[in-house]
Amino acid sequence: MSGRLATVAAVVTGGGFGIGRAVVEAYLAEGAAVTVVERSAENAERLLHDHPHGVQVVVGDATDPALLARAVAEAGAGGRAHGQLTCCVGVHDSFASVRELTAEALTEAGRELWSTNVLSAMLAVNAAYPWLSRSSGSVTLTVSESAFHNTGGGVLYGSSKWAVRGVISHLSADLAPEVRVNGVSPGGTTATRFAGSETLGTPTPADQRAGRDQMIADGNVLGVVPSPADHAGAYLYLADPVAARVVTGVVINTDGGRR
Repeated sequence: MSGRLATVAAVVTGGGFGIGRAVVEAYLAEGAAVTVVERSAENAERLLHDHPHGVQVVVGDATDPALLARAVAEAGAGGRAHGQLTCCVGVHDSFASVRELTAEALTEAGRELWSTNVLSAMLAVNAAYPWLSRSSGSVTLTVSESAFHNTGGGVLYGSSKWAVRGVISHLSADLAPEVRVNGVSPGGTTATRFAGSETLGTPTPADQRAGRDQMIADGNVLGVVPSPADHAGAYLYLADPVAARVVTGVVINTDGGRR
């Protein structure tokens, strides 16, 4: 197998749709062996149908330590020289305001979003660290423009993504020198289907929200409306054990340059 990731085995959580799926396809195109953790059996089946070679899928919740350990074990069994963990799993808060939620709903939603968007990444790192440390591996976490600006979600989603920025900063020191830790912070993206919160409900699909693409274009200096694939190059660079060998503690903003 040729390609810049030919020596890499990657675990991608949330790799069944949206940006996660685009990242999986970019990794495959560059020769990586990819193990996907995906909650939706439908998304998993579609991924395997479209990519019958090079992908294995573990269906289940990315907050389940046993499931994560299984995915890591399957990825490590292939004998590739370098391990890579990419976390794309997350749920949105439907732009909920603390002014409008009951205390009970706020408590439940906070637990759900912070567990899924933050703790799941740390659990994945916890499961993968022995493998990554043996293989001069790396971690790439998904942030969001909401971790830099008060846009793209409500306070629950935004605060969880600010926390992911902190996780990257601290883990890059904690796991050094064996493992690199970085992040990608996508901006607004066309046709992205947000994963719904069980507490707050599923947001209106992005491609059905009137005027959203124009709002995205108006909000960045390049005037672009990114697709999921537009973000994948940043993940690809950070996963490259040669090109990004000296890069850690970095977040790449793929947002067209926020205004």
